[in-house]
Amino acid sequence: MATVEGRTLEWLLDDEQPAIRYLTLTELLGRPATDSEVVRVRAEIARRGWAAEILRAARPDGRWTDSTNPYRPKYSGTNWMLLILADLGISRDDARIAAAVGAWSRTMQRPDGGFSPGPEGQSHLCTTGNSVRALLQFGYGGEAKVKRGLQWMVDHQAKLGGWSCFGSGRNLDSWEPMSAFAALPASARTGEIATAVERGAEFFLSRELHVQGDHYEPWYRFHAPVHYYYDLLVGLDFLTALGYGDDPRMRHALEVLDRKRGRDGRWRLDAVHPDVEGGIREWMDAHPRQAPTPFALEPVGQPSKRLTLTAMLVRARVDGTI
Repeated sequence: MATVEGRTLEWLLDDEQPAIRYLTLTELLGRPATDSEVVRVRAEIARRGWAAEILRAARPDGRWTDSTNPYRPKYSGTNWMLLILADLGISRDDARIAAAVGAWSRTMQRPDGGFSPGPEGQSHLCTTGNSVRALLQFGYGGEAKVKRGLQWMVDHQAKLGGWSCFGSGRNLDSWEPMSAFAALPASARTGEIATAVERGAEFFLSRELHVQGDHYEPWYRFHAPVHYYYDLLVGLDFLTALGYGDDPRMRHALEVLDRKRGRDGRWRLDAVHPDVEGGIREWMDAHPRQAPTPFALEPVGQPSKRLTLTAMLVRARVDGTI
């Protein structure tokens, strides 16, 4: 394959990162889970590459640090490692995942169905959305803890159609429920969830994925891992996954996506979180002990397989090729 598109696909399919190869085969190329190559490659995810490195760093008790709070420290604690592993295609079939997820979810899920950053805290929007998405990706979609988490997000949708970690319901960066709903098969969505998706999509689309006060530059920098931050690629990913790829109000975000593609057909990692400006940056600078510790799988400024795959999935959904 001599075209830029072909060379990019070959790069995603090389043997360096089994997780990316697996996700490319299944999500971009549509190969079924029973395909012999897919089965073989998925088995490799836990043996080498990013996921294997993260799993090797886990403690015997299924935690990644000695903190009893899976959320701490940001972004090196158990919660964050599990979110990354879920995005890399590993499943509950791995006994290490099953053990870690059991302890993590028991600690973080509250009686009302939501998830909390702390063992004693109240349910929190961003944490609930991320946790439910990861549980779905790991293969726990049929369990009560996931269904309760999904219902919690439906019940806490704001009148404007969005969500908010801080109560206003006006924030584009409170996107996590939409990403969780995107990880839920359409056949499993209740009528309430379908309505929540429609209202949420209208909230983001009516704002063209970026219209909220003054221009905010971090939204134009693509990140991985995403953690709980928003950028234009995040919005494009969940909206196209939910079937809104033909809405003309995504034009601005798609133009940004296309401009950021390099001549080699790849997208580069722009920054690693925490990547913030304004009052949040001032607060972090004033409280360095509470600021998150950056964690990255790929070097900033270099072509990113994770981002390139996501961007190509977005484009394929928009173009109707998948």
